[in-house]
Amino acid sequence: MSTNALFAPFALKSLQLKNRIVMAPMTRAFSPNGVPGADVAAYYRRRAEGHVGLILSEGTVVERPASSNDPNIPHFYGEQALAGWQHVIDEVHAADGKMGPQLWHMGVMKEHHSGWKPSEAFEGPSGLLKPGETNGKAMSENDITDTIAAFGRAAADAKRLGFDCLELHGAHGYLIDQFFWAGLNQRTDGYGGDALTARSRIAVELVQEVRRQVGEDFVISLRLSQWKQQDYDVKLAHTPQEMEAWLRPLADAGVDIFHCSQRRFWEPEFEHEGSDLNFAGWVKKLTGKTTITVGSVGLSGEFLAGFAGEASEPRSIDELLRRLDRNEFDLVAVGRQLIVDPNWVEKIEQGRSDEMKGYSREALSTLV
Repeated sequence: MSTNALFAPFALKSLQLKNRIVMAPMTRAFSPNGVPGADVAAYYRRRAEGHVGLILSEGTVVERPASSNDPNIPHFYGEQALAGWQHVIDEVHAADGKMGPQLWHMGVMKEHHSGWKPSEAFEGPSGLLKPGETNGKAMSENDITDTIAAFGRAAADAKRLGFDCLELHGAHGYLIDQFFWAGLNQRTDGYGGDALTARSRIAVELVQEVRRQVGEDFVISLRLSQWKQQDYDVKLAHTPQEMEAWLRPLADAGVDIFHCSQRRFWEPEFEHEGSDLNFAGWVKKLTGKTTITVGSVGLSGEFLAGFAGEASEPRSIDELLRRLDRNEFDLVAVGRQLIVDPNWVEKIEQGRSDEMKGYSREALSTLV
């Protein structure tokens, strides 16, 4: 199929992209003590040189004592870490690239395999790692207020450093998503409740604060998923009506782009509706907002299995192009293919399918 739609320019507010391809945030953990170095900057610059339309950074944590479970995950706070990110965005811009940081708080997590622990207990809506299993503390309202402020400060720093947009990580069973999920949010105050809309209050307030910090013209993306790393089968919204009720307040609060994470982008979100629209397709239809699709683009296996050690081989992107041609979504995020090959975009544009690389877990051990 023609790749013309994939290489059409895209514009939203102040964000101007040369094509529709987004580098998905992929955790790399190459930032000792939270500080991204020259190797991280060079890694992102190579993707810009390879003509990725928009680079979204690996998750980078905000200023809370237990926002991370890994000492090598980058911070988006503190003089040294922010100086490192300044070098990253300067390198990306020097290669004519566009980039946004993905701002992150992990919530209640497992301890790192090295035995490293943050200075304070992990925190989440109810202290739960998964339903029925506690591994942290329930956040007080003061903790929530401080967390919202930390995201706001990070957002202001992203704009000050010259990033082109930003993304908030609200997916995959991390902090914001832990509030969405009834299985982990057992609160009885104003940040909990039986309704998904009630459990979304922290996300709405967080988006409002980020919008206040960056102004109206700076693009805010929010990454969402139905599934959780703790349980692949969870669905937050079981019907289009539930999904619209969940996402409309977030759109009104200031989200410009919904980054809709699926394990496999081609799977229909609501099979009972008689539609093959995927998650990003439904979100665009229901909210009218820009959407990014993601999930095993260009590879045979899904990404969590890949991180667990399952190898994947290159596969056709014809189904992706078919959906993009019919405007089901606006942008396409690619993860593992861009971990193993900074020139993947050029190879797609030039039809060099015989040069595509597969993915194996060993790719995670180096910054190619």
